[in-house]
Amino acid sequence: MLPTQTPELISEVPLPVDTAAKGPIETSLHAIRFTIQVGAFSAIARAARYADRMQATGLDAYYFIDEDGLSKVRFDKFDTKAAARQRGLELQARGVIDGFYVVQPHIGEKPADGAKTLPIRLVQTARRFIGAPYRWGGTSQTDGFDCSGLTMTVYRLNGLELPRSARNQFLVGRSISRQELAAGDLVFFDTAGSGRITHVGIYSGKHQFIHAPGRGKSIRKASLSSEFFSSRYIGARRYR
Repeated sequence: MLPTQTPELISEVPLPVDTAAKGPIETSLHAIRFTIQVGAFSAIARAARYADRMQATGLDAYYFIDEDGLSKVRFDKFDTKAAARQRGLELQARGVIDGFYVVQPHIGEKPADGAKTLPIRLVQTARRFIGAPYRWGGTSQTDGFDCSGLTMTVYRLNGLELPRSARNQFLVGRSISRQELAAGDLVFFDTAGSGRITHVGIYSGKHQFIHAPGRGKSIRKASLSSEFFSSRYIGARRYR
């Protein structure tokens, strides 16, 4: 990754002290049991606009690229299917949404297999975004799909509620050394040398990670071994 991309990366917060030397922080993520899915678009921009309109109504909406290649929108989380369906019917009656589906991330997966398959699923999900335009910058498509928005969306699609900002993503989970990195872990950087966490990506194995590099750029792979990212590496977190 060229250093000329760094002005596009978003400085977020003062850099917290890594706790790797102090031992692990065990913080489990909230499980997303059910959510509501709407829309199916051939163009990602249309899904982004739809999610933006839903956010304007106060819904916690996000768009994603599904396994069938279509871009879709999901919003909110529920503990029961009945609660999700009731919410969907209420929004439908108000004209906020049209048709909807109540979905459960990876329906049918045996709980005992979850810990083994989660890393694979996280990377597979992240790979679907490669080549997609960097569009959002916060929770709105008009600002861009920033680095922590990508990681949050990938984890949500796999049933885990990851915090929104890179700082909060760094503060939860278990701190691991660079030598312990495995697929699905998040890697964090201070790309501006400002004492702030400014970037996060999803480790995909073999010293590679998937990330949203900056406004005007597409989501892509990068190497932890590159001089640019190696010198700006802060730490990694695992959430399983």
